[in-house]
Amino acid sequence: MDNKIKELTGANMDIDLTTDQNDINWEQSKCPWNEEENTKEHKCCVKNTSICKYFCGIKYLDKVLCSYPYENKEALEENK
Repeated sequence: MDNKIKELTGANMDIDLTTDQNDINWEQSKCPWNEEENTKEHKCCVKNTSICKYFCGIKYLDKVLCSYPYENKEALEENK
């Protein structure tokens, strides 16, 4: 089985990967969707607003589970 879910480190549990690495004091993975599209617009979660279609949850202590480029339903099903 090919694991489609990546663990991205340094999550801000607000929850997002910040768009500006200079705004934080810890190491943080870059959003693969933003990297692919050369943008800073995509967020994992925005409180009370939205959840990214690639967001698969969080893992203790500060990892965002991301299935980019596979939508989370497909990736979660394969990882059962």
